[in-house]
Amino acid sequence: MKHASIILSAVAAAAILASAASAQVLPPGGSQFNPPIPAPPPPPKIEVPVVPQMDAPPTRSYAPPPRPSFGDRITKCLDDAAASGLGPNERAAYSRSCAN
Repeated sequence: MKHASIILSAVAAAAILASAASAQVLPPGGSQFNPPIPAPPPPPKIEVPVVPQMDAPPTRSYAPPPRPSFGDRITKCLDDAAASGLGPNERAAYSRSCAN
């Protein structure tokens, strides 16, 4: 009798828990109000890094440096003329011929 009451109470408890758990189950496909699951993102692009060559000479840019502006050239010419001891009129003539 003792075993029968234990088995009966276990079956009753399982039935109660199964009915409560069945309310939690979603039907296949889910709710119509849920948005569709987005597609997974594409895998990251894996690139092999460039290995520096230890014995290769460094590459150099052979492009000439840009020419200074006209104002910079005039200023340098006037400074050179003043350092040479030329007067104002000679500085003007020197800077005109020097900057062009």
